Amino acid sequence: MKAQATVRKLNQLKGERSSLEEMDKEVDEASVLIELAEEEQDETMQAEIMKSVSYIGGKLAELDLKTLLNGEFDKHNAILNIHAGAGGTESCDWVQMLLRMYNRWVQRKGYEWKVIDLLPGEEAGVKNVTVLITGDYVYGYLKAEAGVHRLVRISPFDSQSRRHTSFTSVDVIPEIEEDVDLEINESDLRIETFRASGHGGQHVNVTDSAVRITHVPTGITAQCQNERSQHRNKAAALKVLRSRIFADYQKKQKEKVVKERQKKGEIAWGNQIRSYTLHPYSLIKDHRTGVEIGNVQAVMDGGIDEFIKAYLQTKAGNGEEK
Repeated sequence: MKAQATVRKLNQLKGERSSLEEMDKEVDEASVLIELAEEEQDETMQAEIMKSVSYIGGKLAELDLKTLLNGEFDKHNAILNIHAGAGGTESCDWVQMLLRMYNRWVQRKGYEWKVIDLLPGEEAGVKNVTVLITGDYVYGYLKAEAGVHRLVRISPFDSQSRRHTSFTSVDVIPEIEEDVDLEINESDLRIETFRASGHGGQHVNVTDSAVRITHVPTGITAQCQNERSQHRNKAAALKVLRSRIFADYQKKQKEKVVKERQKKGEIAWGNQIRSYTLHPYSLIKDHRTGVEIGNVQAVMDGGIDEFIKAYLQTKAGNGEEK
């Protein structure tokens, strides 16, 4: 396991070096284009030059943002959990909407997405879902999304078409690898199996393949029912449990992290980090940074990078621990 972690870190460094080399190449090519245009007085090359400059600017902004990702676990994979709060069926539908939003963001970034556990809502949507997202700097980016998300809209479930407010809690923790010093005694684990239900097809209901693991000393739990075999479900649940135990340990050891977690509070009014208003107007506002975006559909299609960037810059500007 330690060897795998070392290889992954090596690949990350190679990727970073490759990005810098690519930038050097793009800058050189743009310089050549500019020189040719000036020598030949060819204005038709302007469009190509502007395209190249725009591409370089975007890549530079991306690299600049990565300089803010210097937290201890920023390069790690992330475990994303979305949980319905106040709002009943509305809130469960809101969970599903956010789940789609993050899935679209993952696709844009070229990351990998794996649903570990999903509990459907009683009438619609999703009550609770846990996803493992793998790729470089996933946790560094997605930690900006942790907190309560508030939705205001005309309810599709209300026969009188009234406006409703819904809340969901988004939690993001880094996936903890085997090379991190964390000892968990098997005697402290309570492992239960049960018949899987909900999404995943008929095969999940045939046997008691779903697994729930509880770390008795802390009461922390993790479960998985999305794999066909009990063995794979157990392995996935252990991975999530390990990361949750470590995150809990970190919270207790670092006062700043404790304070940050406590800010989330109850999944209800007054604790939201971001509001998504679809009625009577369209606007998404991040209450921590003040960033506002009117193109709601673009955000719900995964366009959350502006919120993430502003959050990271604000944290760095305030000298807060990342």
